[in-house]
Amino acid sequence: MTNLQVGDKAPAIDSVDQNGDKITLDQYIGKKIVLYFYPKDMTPGCTTQSCNLRDNYKSLIESGYVVLGCSADSPSRHVKFIEKYDLPFPLISDESKEVLNAYGVWGPKKFMGKEYDGIHRTTFVIDEKGVITDVITKVNTKDHTNQILS
Repeated sequence: MTNLQVGDKAPAIDSVDQNGDKITLDQYIGKKIVLYFYPKDMTPGCTTQSCNLRDNYKSLIESGYVVLGCSADSPSRHVKFIEKYDLPFPLISDESKEVLNAYGVWGPKKFMGKEYDGIHRTTFVIDEKGVITDVITKVNTKDHTNQILS
């Protein structure tokens, strides 16, 4: 669904993390970023995806990546998700959907014949200068780290 492509400058982020602390993309200039958008904390696919990244976090760090998750959940819900699954990376709370819209991951979806607006599971890999180097739209929640590193 996103119109962003490899080579595009990653849109700015001005939001908060699970602790309510300000989080921007500029904080991570000079580092490679895995920015993954997922529909909702505590749901099966999102939990599987987040735990795959958690279980392979050391490999991602060793490969020079910072991991950031993002959904429209509240900071307090993110805290519960992080605590329940021992997630070692920050989660961006985008209740206003500004970041979701900037990255083009918010929009119409279909589930069991019903149409609704929601988050399209998408991961952006961003280089040290803030340029998108990969866009993963067909996320394999059980093997997501390998999709990122290959």
